[in-house]
Amino acid sequence: MSTPFRLRENGIDLFVRLTPKAALDRLEGVESSADGRSHLKARVRAVPENGAANQALERLLAKALGVPASAVSIVAGGTARLKTVRISGDPAILVKSIEALYG
Repeated sequence: MSTPFRLRENGIDLFVRLTPKAALDRLEGVESSADGRSHLKARVRAVPENGAANQALERLLAKALGVPASAVSIVAGGTARLKTVRISGDPAILVKSIEALYG
């Protein structure tokens, strides 16, 4: 299985499949799509209106990874279910934190 992230010089890009309007905010491990790419599954209570679900996802990831909310931003897929989330910080530390979420 491939990893749900791509390393960058000053952080990582995390691939996420977001389900809004869930019962609670949580991360649910990794799944592979038909094309073989991996995504971290996330659920948020927020509705997908006015960016509310995206903001909830950013907060959820920041808290789970122990980084400031300002270090987390959605860079692709803003209105899609599959998103690319850029997380700034030390890539080695971020990879360990992400692997701890689903490892």
